[in-house]
Amino acid sequence: MQDPAAPGTWGLVATLKAEARAILNFAAWHLEQGAHRLFLYLDAPCPAALPHLKAHPRIRVIETTEAHWQKRRGRVPQKHQVRQSLNATRAYRRQARDLDWLIHIDVDEFLWSDTPISAHLAGLAPDTLCARVRPLELLAGSADHYKARLPAGKDAEATGTRLYPRFGSYLRGGFISHVQGKLFVRTGLDDVDLRIHNVFVGGAENPAQTELDAVDLCHRHATDWDHWLHHYRYRLQKGSYRSDLRPAKPRAAGGVTLHEVLSALEAEQGESGLRAFFDEVCADGPELRRRLQAEGLLRTRPLAQTQARQKHFPDFR
Repeated sequence: MQDPAAPGTWGLVATLKAEARAILNFAAWHLEQGAHRLFLYLDAPCPAALPHLKAHPRIRVIETTEAHWQKRRGRVPQKHQVRQSLNATRAYRRQARDLDWLIHIDVDEFLWSDTPISAHLAGLAPDTLCARVRPLELLAGSADHYKARLPAGKDAEATGTRLYPRFGSYLRGGFISHVQGKLFVRTGLDDVDLRIHNVFVGGAENPAQTELDAVDLCHRHATDWDHWLHHYRYRLQKGSYRSDLRPAKPRAAGGVTLHEVLSALEAEQGESGLRAFFDEVCADGPELRRRLQAEGLLRTRPLAQTQARQKHFPDFR
């Protein structure tokens, strides 16, 4: 277990809406990675997980009921992104005083490093205020194979087309989910507002930022076809495929948003069109692995979630 007094002590804040096993897997994995404190805001009731979370000495769990929001804001914020940002900012300002760093991540995101995360954070320059971890995106159907984002530059579009001949030009960094990653933010700063992918300190966005290349954010955005399809409608309307997000390249260069691509596929071909997109871009398979390997973009990141959960929450069944 990480020494609480050691430099680089870190914690995380998350707003969670998932079934109990997923929540406990998420919590246990990050405790195993050395998190000193987890601030978990339940965006929906989860009575199967709640007693296990409350009993753990390194977890602070907050049930964000309607009464909770009425007391804090006078109403429940409609957008989940707003609720996430408010919860993360509150945790930073009021609860993270015994930490050196705080990161805001989601229940399908898992921090991974082959050496202690605290050591990487402790090694940052004293004037570094935030450190970005970049995502890997799960190959759907695989337990531990991920793809890295395409390196930026003039060859990115050609690489994307080699990997995904039909849909690559519509993807940002070769991903269907975010490429921005998430931020560790140094604690003790004044006038801090956390967002999903960024932080504002005194109105300045991401001041004194660096890249934390030794730590990955393993994003399990789509675990299989059924999981992807189950979340598709919500993501199309309110999440990572929504209409107000920018296309991967400028409109003048032929850019089209992922929202437009998926909506057109569904309108013209129904579920079979969506399945064609999923099979090319998301689904694990030997041919996609081969192409990713050839481009230097295949990663293996085993996450021993079950073992971690059984260690930290042994009474959960």
